[in-house]
Amino acid sequence: MKRVFLLAPLVLFLALVGCKKIDQLLTFTVDTSQSVVIPGLPGSTQLPAPVTVTTNSAASFQNNKTTKDKVKDVYLEQMVLTITDPSGANFDFLDKLDVYINTPNVNNKILLASISSVPQGTNIIKLTPTTARLDEYLKAETYELTVDSRSNRFSASNFTVKADSRFKVTANPL
Repeated sequence: MKRVFLLAPLVLFLALVGCKKIDQLLTFTVDTSQSVVIPGLPGSTQLPAPVTVTTNSAASFQNNKTTKDKVKDVYLEQMVLTITDPSGANFDFLDKLDVYINTPNVNNKILLASISSVPQGTNIIKLTPTTARLDEYLKAETYELTVDSRSNRFSASNFTVKADSRFKVTANPL
């Protein structure tokens, strides 16, 4: 009987470590990149319409020997915004920024990433990702991004902003 009590914790430990190792083997990233022109507006920067992002996730899933049906967890690892035009421009016109994700024709809009205090003097900002599971968004062929921001400064210029996102995907093999 003593052996059972001694072996039980060992078996449980090996099972937990083994499951984590299997998940690591079936985990990969999907990167997306999208550029959008943001019109200069006083006091607020709103995209005129949602930006549609093509996921290309089916190809990423296939390259990682899985399909969207086998995907079990998707989380945003990082989102970085970079002003690419005009040259030398920075995010000084923004105070706060929220990025929302939604799949077309479905009412499932949630906060994707945000930054509550935009640093001054930089053309690159790293947003804080949501902790929500994003399976349904990355499994779709496209998703939409909308932006809500606050600013007390006027910007008459249009800005081209590139959004680079990295999603962590855990899936079952084929």
